Amino acid sequence: MIELYTWGTPNGRKISIMLEKIGMPYNIHPVNLGNNEQKTPEFLAINPNGRIRDTRGGESAIGDGRTADR
Repeated sequence: MIELYTWGTPNGRKISIMLEKIGMPYNIHPVNLGNNEQKTPEFLAINPNGRIRDTRGGESAIGDGRTADR
């Protein structure tokens, strides 16, 4: 199961659209950019770059999502 950390921005939606198209199950974890949740210690432990669209499969980081929309 893919764990998707994102927000409802145009770029934030790209990965969920791709996952829907290929039929891969995923869980969405909203990261509120308006509240700077991407800069919290909890999120920075997931993605030290502090950027949304982070994807994880189990305990492994898959990537920050920017490669999947190319």
